Amino acid sequence: MLNYRHPDGTVRIRSFGVTFHNAQAVPPVLQRTADWHQLIYATRGVMTVFTEDGAWVVPPHRAVWIPAGFSYRLETSGEVAIRSLYLLAQQRPAGRLCSVVNVTPLLRELIVRTSLIGALDSSIPQQRRLIGVIYDELNMLKSVPLQLPLPQDRRAAQFATLAAAERGGKLRVTEMLRQAGASRRTLERIFRAETGMSLGQWLRRQKLLEALKLVAAGESVKTIAMDLGYNSPSAFVAMFRRELGQTPKRYFRT
Repeated sequence: MLNYRHPDGTVRIRSFGVTFHNAQAVPPVLQRTADWHQLIYATRGVMTVFTEDGAWVVPPHRAVWIPAGFSYRLETSGEVAIRSLYLLAQQRPAGRLCSVVNVTPLLRELIVRTSLIGALDSSIPQQRRLIGVIYDELNMLKSVPLQLPLPQDRRAAQFATLAAAERGGKLRVTEMLRQAGASRRTLERIFRAETGMSLGQWLRRQKLLEALKLVAAGESVKTIAMDLGYNSPSAFVAMFRRELGQTPKRYFRT
């Protein structure tokens, strides 16, 4: 059984909810204390969380786990409803690294219930039981491949910046390599060392995450395929299914 006693009080979980009606960037948020982890949950819309190490795209009914001490920046795509939990870092559930996780139906209801209560106090028996169930669910979370790790090498970072600004294949990879000042072989080595992906894998992941934001904004599959440089909508859907196991429409519905 978890020990919920803490010298600063008996509140173990806090909540925060906000709805953004238009796409926007939220000012950077710094977790100023090592006392609280954060689970940022999207009930509607898509949000993107940026840290120094990478970017995480969070579709509806997924969440991003932010360990205590991380600073991050948040961007929203379309109308986004966010429900966040702040959890005491002493229990250390769900890992020490940022990750996008699938939220179980039970945890979803627990997040909603906690948002209505505001905070869970371990001195109240009913709330203490909710705290225990929430931590049990957090320890069972499974991460999903919705992270885009960012390289730190100057040349690779420049390439990543160019790729992020590029849509539709108008700027060829060879031209981005030239502007970054490195050969493909050099960047392949750097990307594998710093992101764990080949250059091609990283570019495909980047397109996938951009596609998630466009789907959330209400763009059609045909428009997204054209914007991202695919030969046809079916080619785009095939990529999406290969990466996430479902078509875009079914993925968002489930």
